[in-house]
Amino acid sequence: MRIIPSIRSLLFTVVVLAISTASFAQVGISITMGPPALPVYEQPLCPAEGYIWTPGYWAYDYDDDDYYWVPGTWVLAPEIGFLWTPGYWAWVDERFVFYEGYWGPHVGFYGGIVYGFGYFGVGYEGGRWENGQFYYNRSVNNVNVTNIRNVYNTTVINNTTTVNRISYNGGPGGTNARSTPAEEAAAHERHIPPVPVQAQHAQAARTNPQQRAFVNHGKPAVAATPKPGALRDRAALPAKAAGAPYNPPANRTASRPRANPSAPSRGSSVPRPSTAFHPNDLPPRERPAPPNTGNPKLDQKYQQQQEKLNAKQEQERQKLEQEQEQDHQRMARQTADEARNQQLEQQHQRQTQELEQRHVQQQQQLQERQQRGNPKPPK
Repeated sequence: MRIIPSIRSLLFTVVVLAISTASFAQVGISITMGPPALPVYEQPLCPAEGYIWTPGYWAYDYDDDDYYWVPGTWVLAPEIGFLWTPGYWAWVDERFVFYEGYWGPHVGFYGGIVYGFGYFGVGYEGGRWENGQFYYNRSVNNVNVTNIRNVYNTTVINNTTTVNRISYNGGPGGTNARSTPAEEAAAHERHIPPVPVQAQHAQAARTNPQQRAFVNHGKPAVAATPKPGALRDRAALPAKAAGAPYNPPANRTASRPRANPSAPSRGSSVPRPSTAFHPNDLPPRERPAPPNTGNPKLDQKYQQQQEKLNAKQEQERQKLEQEQEQDHQRMARQTADEARNQQLEQQHQRQTQELEQRHVQQQQQLQERQQRGNPKPPK
């Protein structure tokens, strides 16, 4: 992530060193090689109140043509009352597509995948919110009651050690779970995408060669961490065993991601660790080819319209960048804690994505107007 030289660099020491996994943008990309089985691992001790367990998962690296394990970790809930719906892989149109996880007031569908630690295929049995505080179910969570007193005990049938550890939904060997009406309703509630610390957590896993399935054969060196990004922490735990034998194909390029225009709209791309949190993080917009209607005067008019739109959008990018920089300066003066910094980055990410989506729509609308007003070229 590119950061302008300013006070933001100091503020990001708290956020970026600890920063969905994947971009919240939805791109129809998928692969043909399924993820390994979920490894067998234990849960680190919960670090403090308000942290919610997010289970580990297999992500995919475009550059290396290989899966890598993103460790399970404790993440501070972005809002009181919000729970984590894990992401999951699904077999769609003869390809594997990843559906990104999200935060929301209820747990939605996550493929029927038995991630364990409260995520047993449907809902979440690891804890609940009461009067603005999160209460932990000690029967499935590793909690020190000396530090965390909001606990209860409810026995949950945990079959993670007796059933196969399937990591994807549908297709050959996958789970056959389908979403319930309650899960469908949860999918339409207000959501928050993976917070910045989750994005950095995935990046840390991606850059660690020992996390790659081709190297660890389904038994990652770091299976779970006490906090996001803490892969080198002494409390980080390795996998005890692979969930099932895994032998990646010798020719991994045969599984290289391919465009999949027919992928479901809510299915995200195979998760890339880079995420745009600010306008300066966005890649330069591709400019459309110069108009060629056969009418030089009309071409000149359309080109002027395009240049005017480009200038307007660039001004909007710069304005939002300046406003966000002022936010960072204000937070630095207030010496904000990790939770507030995380919320600010989440807000900036949402603002940046909304800006980019609006600019894409404006470009499409301009092209549509020009096409409607485009006379037929002379014969």
